[in-house]
Amino acid sequence: MCLCCFVPLDLHLAQRDKDTEGQRERKVKTYRDLIVWQKAMVLVTEIYKVSKSFPRREDYGLTSQLRRCAVSIPSNIAEGYGRHSRNEYIRFLQIALGSLYELQTQLEIAANLGYLKKEEFEPLYESTREVERMLSVLIKRLIEGSGKVAEGQRDRRR
Repeated sequence: MCLCCFVPLDLHLAQRDKDTEGQRERKVKTYRDLIVWQKAMVLVTEIYKVSKSFPRREDYGLTSQLRRCAVSIPSNIAEGYGRHSRNEYIRFLQIALGSLYELQTQLEIAANLGYLKKEEFEPLYESTREVERMLSVLIKRLIEGSGKVAEGQRDRRR
């Protein structure tokens, strides 16, 4: 996994892309340039597509819940990025991560109820795991860059 795709809000470190002429540098100018946001947007689209086939009786239940938490992931990444405060950015990324865990749980429920076939569930779940890893690393790097002690690390530092 390329860690250069996680650019802290206020640092705007150079992100490298390979193209046919070698390497060129590209700065992250908006949240849309964050690969984790891009992958979360693809995930939302896939959730909407697959949930179309859910039973009508789930329109206001699991279907709605799946879609809302999926939408919440890139939305919170974007909102946090726009806050222009590292601590708020971290907080919104943590909210996005919570929504992602909610989505993973609801995907498993949908599979258990027979609404998702194994061949539908597995790639979706793997996509959520990829976004989870990316968000976790981004949060960790932002916390380390701010000198803030991460939850669970407090006791070890005493």
